[in-house]
Amino acid sequence: MAKTKQSLDSLCVNTIRALAVDMVEAAKSGHPGAPMGLAAAAYVLWTRVLKHNPRNPGWVDRDRFVLSGGHASALLYSLLHLCGYDLPLAELTRFRQWGSKTPGHPEYGHTPGVETTTGPLGQGFANAVGMAIAERHLAARFNRGSRKIVDHFTFAFCGDGDMMEGITSEAASLAGHLGLGRLICLYDDNRVTIDGGTELAFTEDVARRFGAYHWQVLRVKDGNDLDAIQQAFAAAKAATEKPSLIVCRTHIGYGSPHKQDSHEAHGAPLGPQEVRLTKERLGLPPDAVFDVSDPVRAHFRRCVERGAKAEAAWQAKFSVFAQKLPELAEGFRQAIDGTLPPGWDAGLPAFADGKPIATRAAFGQVLNAVTARLPTLIGGSADLTPSNNTAIKGARDFQKGAWDGRYLRFGVREHAMGAILSGLALHKGVRPYGGTFLVFADYMRPAIRLAALMRLPVIYIFTHDSIAVGEDGPTHEPVEHLASLRAIPGLTVIRPADATETAAAWRLALQGVNGPVALVLSRQNLPVLDRAAFPAADMLACGAYSLSDAGGPPRVILIASGSEVHLALNAQGLLAAKGVAARVVSMPSWELFEKMPREFRDSVLPPEVTARLAVEAGIGMGWERYVGGAGAGVFMTGFGASAPGETVMEKFGFTAATVAEKALKLLGL
Repeated sequence: MAKTKQSLDSLCVNTIRALAVDMVEAAKSGHPGAPMGLAAAAYVLWTRVLKHNPRNPGWVDRDRFVLSGGHASALLYSLLHLCGYDLPLAELTRFRQWGSKTPGHPEYGHTPGVETTTGPLGQGFANAVGMAIAERHLAARFNRGSRKIVDHFTFAFCGDGDMMEGITSEAASLAGHLGLGRLICLYDDNRVTIDGGTELAFTEDVARRFGAYHWQVLRVKDGNDLDAIQQAFAAAKAATEKPSLIVCRTHIGYGSPHKQDSHEAHGAPLGPQEVRLTKERLGLPPDAVFDVSDPVRAHFRRCVERGAKAEAAWQAKFSVFAQKLPELAEGFRQAIDGTLPPGWDAGLPAFADGKPIATRAAFGQVLNAVTARLPTLIGGSADLTPSNNTAIKGARDFQKGAWDGRYLRFGVREHAMGAILSGLALHKGVRPYGGTFLVFADYMRPAIRLAALMRLPVIYIFTHDSIAVGEDGPTHEPVEHLASLRAIPGLTVIRPADATETAAAWRLALQGVNGPVALVLSRQNLPVLDRAAFPAADMLACGAYSLSDAGGPPRVILIASGSEVHLALNAQGLLAAKGVAARVVSMPSWELFEKMPREFRDSVLPPEVTARLAVEAGIGMGWERYVGGAGAGVFMTGFGASAPGETVMEKFGFTAATVAEKALKLLGL
């Protein structure tokens, strides 16, 4: 009996390898090596350890699986198909083809069972840390004694490339500090990279590094030893105070007679002859393609039955939970659904005209006005809490043993913060936000890009938004960053002009935008516009709106965002004194404006008014779409300087007089 079972286990493992090889061969591109080396570990995890229901990939209490090395997507697709997810074999034959459910790298929301979009190495690892944080937080919030409705693990597969990336170090350090005992990473230690052996550039002791991060480190000497792998997973699950790293010695391209343990197996098809030889060595029919034997299919499909039973048991448990603790159960449902409670924004502050306030400070007030009504809100800052005003007053920090805390101390780890925020959102049940200086958005740009690709409801708080930062000088003064963020498809960038627009932006970020939002806020104090004299700040939802007309139909339009709106208003007064009618347009968000009907956009920027001047204390890239060929701008053309903020703005031409002068020049006056 034992021999028969082992034979079936081997056949299952080798079927995973063969499917991956066939996918890459059919596509004539892809990465067969990692799937071949990881097949045994993946088989053990998915059939013996992982709690999942193939018929309901979104079951809330499932274990999460992250394939951080997304280039090994053929491994994941093989598992999804074999285990009974809605991924037919025909989709495997269309690997990497237009319209298939099997793209080159896993894509969240595209393929059933894919938990996150991966490809850029290290991102998936950090996503997994975010998922593990969410699990611990929700467990602390909702579990009561033996009534555990949140009780799952997060698993990640990572390779040498993941371990080299800095984001992995950032995220691993934080995970160890937090003691995320339900986070388990299997390290695919195959010692091969694209260029060749890892000894070319990577000779550190990964195990000792993670030990220093306060991780439990386990070793599997033979990546094909199923029992050793299973024992390692069991030991990892038993460690409740530390995350676990399983260092698993594997062989890239396992089974290939001529390419095993070679970089040639990494990112190219094996070739027809090598495929035949590989299948022969693995004991499979050499000429069969996309072949899954009946015993293998039946064995894998037991995952469907086990998953259905596991979810049914959880549903029964939750029903009792809901009977005993109905309010808590309803809170859990709302959290998972992402539903905002009625009246959550009732306490948003009204800011009085006449008392200047920085939009970063206004944000802090807005945030704390609603946190009591938004228990799902969780976030923090990359060691800039007092500057970003991101603290939740009265809330505990999320720390080891204080899992119910809502404030995350990310430390100086912007890149990891960005990807961890995505992991929090992917898990569901929490609404994440994170803050840093706008200039440091560069450190987290890859994570922001992936959040936009996945349409995740993440809110980024970027303060110190321009050269008005002043004394810290050009290293801390963002000039190209607004343009850079606006270039990311799916990211909504909002730069409010005053405190009232900031409150409107926060409301919109939480309930009016499908995808991530970047709130870009000032360091310096700004006047609060009297909304009795100006349009309501809720017009921010339109992306741009006519803030003020002076002197009749406009001859020139001044378009500005953020703090520069006030420069434009002052310039409007100077122009009026010269008999020139000017319109001031507040344009906090290009992305929102572009979604408005053409009729509205033309009402804000009448096509017949071609004299248009954009004002923004950053580079002018992209503004030509709004000023047109006859327009101009007051922009930065280089880096800033160190001096008081008012001085820096003046020296670089951001004054009402300069704006008025350029407007007159546009009119030939």
